[in-house]
Amino acid sequence: MTASSIEPLKQESTPAIIARQIRMAIENGEFGPGAQLAEADLAGRLGVSRGPLREAMQRLTQEGLLVSIRNRGLFVAQFTQADITDIYRARTAVERGAALKIIEVDHTNGQVGKELLGIVAEMEAHGTDPAALSRSDISFHEAMVRLADSPRLSRIHGTLVTETRMCLSALEKSEYPVAERIAGHRRIAQAILDADVPELHRALADHMDSAVDHLVGPAAAKGRRDDAAS
Repeated sequence: MTASSIEPLKQESTPAIIARQIRMAIENGEFGPGAQLAEADLAGRLGVSRGPLREAMQRLTQEGLLVSIRNRGLFVAQFTQADITDIYRARTAVERGAALKIIEVDHTNGQVGKELLGIVAEMEAHGTDPAALSRSDISFHEAMVRLADSPRLSRIHGTLVTETRMCLSALEKSEYPVAERIAGHRRIAQAILDADVPELHRALADHMDSAVDHLVGPAAAKGRRDDAAS
């Protein structure tokens, strides 16, 4: 029987749609870290009642993107150095799982590795534009998890990517060499293409550690490494 290209449409609830729009606004910097979200204002801008809006905001609170402060309201999360380290630690675990699945399933033709190398080429083309480079950077990691075809990994990674986007403005202003940043992605893609599991583990760990080092600063990064060594 031939597989049909016609599939049932996925119906989203109103709270899910609202949550997605607020999440995108946070990602895009419209609501910056520490910004308070006024319920009445948001309901008016979105053209929705407060019931589904509250449910959507509760979802984002559970994801860690919003923080509820008693008697004050809801605020966009602000990340400490420890939070940033933990975000990248969690991303390493999720992306490692996705990459290992890709190697297991795709090692015979290497299509995923080739696609990821194509995104690396886009990063090289955007090397002089920090914002465009960051978009390609995120696109690389999203593609890697998406191509593993694991809905649960993708769902977890989606929240982590939103948190990462909230940090990227700092990374764009850091002294993270463009060549080093691009080389890290190429190394991951090549390890997937070569089905080289040991190199994949090293490449992912080195790439994430490098990003954290540039985000939290040399002194904090040194302290993190000293703690890990003790």
